[in-house]
Amino acid sequence: MSKQTDPPSPLLEAYLARRDDMRRYFLARLGSGADVEDLVQDLYLKVRDLPADEIRNPAAFLYRLASNLMLDRLRYRRSAGARDAAWRSLHHVSVGTADIVDAPDAEAGFIARQRLDRVSEALKTLSPQTQRVFQLHKFDGLTHAETAARLRISRSAVEKHISAALKHLMIRVGR
Repeated sequence: MSKQTDPPSPLLEAYLARRDDMRRYFLARLGSGADVEDLVQDLYLKVRDLPADEIRNPAAFLYRLASNLMLDRLRYRRSAGARDAAWRSLHHVSVGTADIVDAPDAEAGFIARQRLDRVSEALKTLSPQTQRVFQLHKFDGLTHAETAARLRISRSAVEKHISAALKHLMIRVGR
C-alpha cells in the first residue's frame, strides 16, 4: 500500500516555485554563497513547518519571511562580531597590525601542567612543616616574617624550610 501525502501548502508551493529567486534575493543582499545556501535551507524549514491556511498572499509572505531570516542572520553576525571583539580586546595585544595572544599555546599549557604536576608530587615528599611553610610563603604570598608569626617559628626557620624546599624541587623537578 502506498502512503497518501497531503498536497503541499500554498506557501510551500510558492517557495518551490521561487527557490532560485530566493537564492538570488539573498545573494544580492549578502554576497556570500555559504550564507545564501544556509538561508535558503532555513527558509525551506520554516515554510515546511508553518501552517499556511491563513496566508492570503504566499509570495509576499515568503519574501517577508526571507527578509526576517536574513535580518536575524545579520544581527547574529553583528552581535557575534561584537562579542568576539570584546573577547579579543581582553585576551589579545596588538602590536602594529599583528595580534599577540595573551595566553600560552596548547603545547606550552600542556607542558606547564605537566611541570606543575611534577612540582605538586615533589612537594608531597617534603615534611609536613616544610610543605606548610612553602605553601604559606610561595602560594599564599606571606612574607618570611608573616609565615614565622603564623606558624610560631623563627624567621630563620622559615628561611631554612624555604631553602630546603627549593633545593628539593630543583633536584626532583629541575628547571
